[in-house]
Amino acid sequence: MDDRNFSQYEFFKNIARNHTPKLAFRGRTKEDFQEWHAAAREKFLEILGDFPEPVDLNPMVEFCKEWKGLIRERVILDSEAGMSIPCVVLRPPDMPADGKGRAIICSHGHGAHAKEAVSGNTDDPDIVREIAAHNYNYGEQMARRGFLTLSPDLRGFGERMGLPNNEVNLWCKSCNNFYLLGSMLGIYPLTRNVWDIRVCARYLATRPEVDAQRIGMMGLSQGGVMTTFATAALPEIRCADIVGYLNPWRRFAFEGHRFCGSQILPHIYKWFDTHDVASLIAPRPLLVEMGEADMLFYIKDQRESFEAVKRVYDAAGVGEDCWCDVHPGAHAFAGNKAFDFFERYL
Repeated sequence: MDDRNFSQYEFFKNIARNHTPKLAFRGRTKEDFQEWHAAAREKFLEILGDFPEPVDLNPMVEFCKEWKGLIRERVILDSEAGMSIPCVVLRPPDMPADGKGRAIICSHGHGAHAKEAVSGNTDDPDIVREIAAHNYNYGEQMARRGFLTLSPDLRGFGERMGLPNNEVNLWCKSCNNFYLLGSMLGIYPLTRNVWDIRVCARYLATRPEVDAQRIGMMGLSQGGVMTTFATAALPEIRCADIVGYLNPWRRFAFEGHRFCGSQILPHIYKWFDTHDVASLIAPRPLLVEMGEADMLFYIKDQRESFEAVKRVYDAAGVGEDCWCDVHPGAHAFAGNKAFDFFERYL
């Protein structure tokens, strides 16, 4: 009787401990990569499920003003029937409207302030503290380096939370609620957020400043989730910076329980680990940032996932386009290599 188990958590942990996803990359050559990529991408898109019917973007610029040496715009986009996306767009004031400019979609992580922190809004002392804790205003920082940046609120965050303030003390609770509600309808927050990133990319392609072939993406934590999944799914994103996210499902989900309903899809781990999804970005350029003092996603686990991604890039013959930035900080944007990365690849 000593080997009997009654714990559902232990049951899942024991399975995950010895689990290898069915579409883990096992090859070594470029031909192996090409064969794997075709099969894995097909299955990945199947798991993502159906996207909604497209609607007209109906872009509305609610304001456009000079802001701390940049141009700041509040833009609303329609995503699907019954859903819109509030965004902040930042750009240098001298950025020409010649269709040659570079743009970066900047995705936020968990937290109360979503796009406002990423875009550098300092009107609220709480946002200032959040920015300081995570070097979080990368939308602003990239705009100051000459890029046009677009920072959207993801579904269930910021203005798109849609619940009374006294019900959102724990953001993961709302993520899980939205996942459960959506699952009854076959609608998953992660899939619809990928769709919304596609909508943002469509909008950027209409901007007079932007070259549609020069759109990248970056994000910290939940923003890293979105950067991973959206870039894997959307070829219009040309390069990506995943910040403080990549590590094995076994460690942060099944053993650490540091995940939520906004980060998963049904059957995802049956077929893919997080590094397998990130590897679908290949052969497009990828930067992965990892903090040695990150207490959410431990550096040992992040290194393990990065090495798995790097093996795929090496097999594809583009190992030099897979960068990493290991920094001594915590769960934060490092900003050591990101500027040079996007300068080079956009």
